[in-house]
Amino acid sequence: MARDYLKKATLTSKSGASDVHQTVTDILTDIEQRGDAAALEYAAKFDKYDGNVLLTPEEIDAACALVPEKLKADIQFAHDNVRRFAETQKKTVANVEMEVVPGLIAGQKAIPVDAAGCYAPGGRYSHVASAIMTVTTAKVAGCKHITACSPPRPGVGIAPAIVYAAHICGADKIMAMGGVQGVAAMTFGLFGLPKANILVGPGNQFVAEAKRILFGRVGIDMIAGPTDSLILADADADAHIVATDLVSQAEHGYNSPVWLVTDSRDLAERVMEMVPGLIDDLPEVNRENATAAWRDYAEVIVCADREDMAACSDEYAPEHLTVQAADLDWWLDRLTCYGSLFLGEETTVSYGDKASGTNHVLPTSGAANYTGGLSVHKYMKIVTWQRATREGSKPVAEATARISRLEGMEGHARAADVRLAKYFPGENFDLSADG
Repeated sequence: MARDYLKKATLTSKSGASDVHQTVTDILTDIEQRGDAAALEYAAKFDKYDGNVLLTPEEIDAACALVPEKLKADIQFAHDNVRRFAETQKKTVANVEMEVVPGLIAGQKAIPVDAAGCYAPGGRYSHVASAIMTVTTAKVAGCKHITACSPPRPGVGIAPAIVYAAHICGADKIMAMGGVQGVAAMTFGLFGLPKANILVGPGNQFVAEAKRILFGRVGIDMIAGPTDSLILADADADAHIVATDLVSQAEHGYNSPVWLVTDSRDLAERVMEMVPGLIDDLPEVNRENATAAWRDYAEVIVCADREDMAACSDEYAPEHLTVQAADLDWWLDRLTCYGSLFLGEETTVSYGDKASGTNHVLPTSGAANYTGGLSVHKYMKIVTWQRATREGSKPVAEATARISRLEGMEGHARAADVRLAKYFPGENFDLSADG
């Protein structure tokens, strides 16, 4: 049977997106030209904050002292999980070498970038977890300098819990500056900071656009849109848990899509009945976000069977993908397009967002079709090297000369010719491109 949309989104993550490109371009250009002074002007305008841009050790200690011990323990728990998972990831990248032909050795080496700029949002919500996710992985990767950047609140500064998280996770500098000006300061090396080699972390549409514009002169984790989540559930799934999980992700923002894909119309209808009540029970800001997200962006889709459910999910390529259905191994083997996968009722996207160890900086808006999320690997350059004996160089030089001439690249060919002439004097070689 054809897929049945019991609820169809009236908008998509790209609907109504403001054209912020020119605004961001103008700010970046101004800050690059005028440096620290311009960045401070934008900070005063947008952050409405006039405290220190780079927190002193005393200010960091004071902020950390404001964090309750219970919360400190939770942050340390999450940091430890993310750190250990990142360390395991790092082990999957090894320095290797092989003998391509006798006498010619080629190798791979993983080198961390020098400087990382880690952005932790602090506007609508204080994203303590983003500081943990970005700074911890940069530290494990081996970056020499890590700047944590977060928007300060007027008269208050960065949320103390974000300061504490960035500090214990290994940030070398903590910068109280948000938005485009914060991203620009890290990229251009303002306020005495080293120029960032990579920018990571989520942010609003201005932060995302700044990263997109700057990509190329600096590395980025990804170009992120609004967060999105999809749940695959069969007839035996707990409707209340499914509904709760959908609402938990809809609270991210008014334009955060959530999708339910199921082969059970009964389950779909029960979930749809429950969601409005669960949204109404949220605090005001969360409720407003979830209400708009559910009304305008959510979809509920009934499929013929689990194969069609999986195909539907792969087409959406969600940032977060939850499976609450029988035979979890089948789903793990079958599904191919997602940022992070949560198998079974016993785990949830919220775990990954906060404390379970996998990273929560993930591809959105279908980008999971071609990329994964932030990991220790994002901070590392996989480079190659080679060396050869003269005998090992010989067959490679011959092939290089002939291929180069076939392509019309005579200069390349001669770089091989001179080696053959030097290493094997008196020997004749057929180095023409003719058959």
